[in-house]
Amino acid sequence: MKSLKWIAAVFACVTLGVIGCGNSQTAQESESSAVNSPYVIQAEPEGAVAVGEARESAEDEQEITLVGTIGGSSKPFVDGMAAFTIVDAKVPYCAPDEGCPTPWDYCCTQEQVKDNIATVKVVDDGGSPVAEDARELLKVKELSTVVVQGKAERDEQGNLTVAASKVFIKKL
Repeated sequence: MKSLKWIAAVFACVTLGVIGCGNSQTAQESESSAVNSPYVIQAEPEGAVAVGEARESAEDEQEITLVGTIGGSSKPFVDGMAAFTIVDAKVPYCAPDEGCPTPWDYCCTQEQVKDNIATVKVVDDGGSPVAEDARELLKVKELSTVVVQGKAERDEQGNLTVAASKVFIKKL
């Protein structure tokens, strides 16, 4: 009887180990699939452009797929609205071992952030911003990596906003 329990315990550990060692794409997709939102997609879109590159090349009203890390300030989320800022992954944020309480504000690399940041606002089918906090709607947080699909919007200063209809959560 003891050996049967031991075999069952070993089988459970091996099974969990195999499941936990799946490839990173499967693990990434499961983060998105765990979110129940009409704006979250299950598969990572192809052809995503980094934020810095998009700031240089994206034109107003252009359909775009953009990848970035949520951050850029101490408060990257807009309260009461599904909107936030993302930063190009090439810009380093403070490492956890540096003791920074808000590594997502990029306090040490702010000069790099200004040319590598974009605003994302999640929009409904009619193009109106969704009036729900992005943290709740998408189950994201600071330093989550996301891929967004939508329409580029440019202002006179060259700032880039993406009116996103689809979001893939790459890394929480």
